[in-house]
Amino acid sequence: MKNRLIDLNNHLFSQLERLSDESMTAEQIETEVKRTDAIVAVSEQLIRNSDLSLKAATLVANHGDRFKPMLPTIFRQPETLDGKAITDGTEK
Repeated sequence: MKNRLIDLNNHLFSQLERLSDESMTAEQIETEVKRTDAIVAVSEQLIRNSDLSLKAATLVANHGDRFKPMLPTIFRQPETLDGKAITDGTEK
């Protein structure tokens, strides 16, 4: 799975190309519009999350490491159990 912002950008442009396909029927267009709505909703959440991470990194860059312990785990190594990530005490 690709999980970078450039991959999100590529997905968005691919969907835009699908929407621009003039050979689609009305039913196909409706399906693509629904797919687009779902992609946009997920994309907005990913962008908000990335923005929050950038703000946290900026805070640390501007004010030093003293804030790191108070920030989300983006600055900490994940805890593991037999090589698998542990979040809320349960193995994932």
